[in-house]
Amino acid sequence: MSREFVMRTIRWGMIGCGEVTEVKSGPGFQRARNAQLVAVMRRNADLARDYAQRHGVPRWYDDAEALVHDPEVDAVYVATPPSTHKEYTLLSAAAAKPVYVEKPMALNAAECEEMINACRAAGVPLFVAYYRRALERYRMVKELIDNGRIGAIRFAAITLYRPLLKATTDDHALPWRVNPEVAGGGLFVDLGSHMLDLLDYLLGPIQAAHGLAGNQAGQYPAEDIVSATFRFESGVYGMGTWCFSGFERWERTEIVGSKGKISYATFHPQPVQLTTADAYTEFVFDDPPHVQQPLIQMVVDALNGNGQCPSTGESAARTSWVIDQLLNDVRNT
Repeated sequence: MSREFVMRTIRWGMIGCGEVTEVKSGPGFQRARNAQLVAVMRRNADLARDYAQRHGVPRWYDDAEALVHDPEVDAVYVATPPSTHKEYTLLSAAAAKPVYVEKPMALNAAECEEMINACRAAGVPLFVAYYRRALERYRMVKELIDNGRIGAIRFAAITLYRPLLKATTDDHALPWRVNPEVAGGGLFVDLGSHMLDLLDYLLGPIQAAHGLAGNQAGQYPAEDIVSATFRFESGVYGMGTWCFSGFERWERTEIVGSKGKISYATFHPQPVQLTTADAYTEFVFDDPPHVQQPLIQMVVDALNGNGQCPSTGESAARTSWVIDQLLNDVRNT
């Protein structure tokens, strides 16, 4: 007679209560099966208390170490800017608690390796919030590719451009996402990392990458344009251009094969387009209300020994390595 698999409740502590946690991620820990958000931390005690009260979280802290060592916290979500991802991941690993860390995983690939090694030595898993790997639309794209709907894959092409952020024209109010000391780069690191990680998920690891990066508008310290070429382990080629001082918002990724192509948007719920010699098909998907919840569910299930999460420290470190290669121009000047 078979026994029903019993899932335990994973009690989460969250370090950082910024914008991403308000809708995208925080409520996902409260709504995922077998998960609870039991504590939050922010250095500003008033803001930590406010977040906890608004979201119905029972405890709040203004000290990360206190949250990590809370005996009722089973696992830690690091939702701070990248400059502190390594610090809080190492702190959690030292306490033998699994970690789910925001993307990009760290400031660079070397920090990622430190985080992986610390979690491995502690015997705890490390997950990264590249949540698009769990969304239905991109899982369908992978299925189309794996089932040979566009034949042998030849190349992938990314294009993204956006107008200059108004906030970046004020030197005294620069968003942290364009401060390389905090973000590891600029908006390319913030947004391009998602696009590159998706290609890693869909097509496998990138083996070689070369890029040119610069600052054309001169409005902030980070790069505002990146041009890249890369090659996957499978032999597929790739190219990309990211510009953050263009005249409008536009982005598209195309994956071209011997029998057709797939086109999709990474940051907007636009239809996935499948084009072959015989037909053109659009697939329409809506994002879930809390867009990280599907990946959070996979993390919780994996912690309970029920399946695997597709976004790990190892997979995320590969994307950070690619970013390092593409930003050599600006980081070495």
